Amino acid sequence: MLLLVGICGSPAYTGWAANTLTGPDSAGGYYLRTLAWPAWLLDADGQAGGLFAANLRAVLLVVLAVTLLYLLPAAQVARVPGSISQFFSGWAAYVLAGGLAAVLAALLGPDPSMLGALRDASAGAGYGFLTGWIIGTASLGGRA
Repeated sequence: MLLLVGICGSPAYTGWAANTLTGPDSAGGYYLRTLAWPAWLLDADGQAGGLFAANLRAVLLVVLAVTLLYLLPAAQVARVPGSISQFFSGWAAYVLAGGLAAVLAALLGPDPSMLGALRDASAGAGYGFLTGWIIGTASLGGRA
């Protein structure tokens, strides 16, 4: 998860995804731009709230996903043996972390609004749904 956010949220990747070979009318282009959702910055570029506010969503995504990956699978995997439970627990944890990170970043950010939080929650949960299978696959074989 840290690699996913670190690489796909980097300024180099987000710039590439926005400008290169990722047409808005193709499924592949849409997916590559979705991977860049928790974008983080090296410089705030005058953004209100500074560098921390600019990176709040990416930081919250990682922290919440780690917390939920630790909390969710323990009860699930204990009752249902097998890797399918681990896969879906990892995926669900990332969907929930994406939505919660977006809501908290919108409400704790420099310009909080409920409408912005709801829109961001939709984008965050959508990001988690489309990329959570990667985290679900990575969580296979882990200990609960």
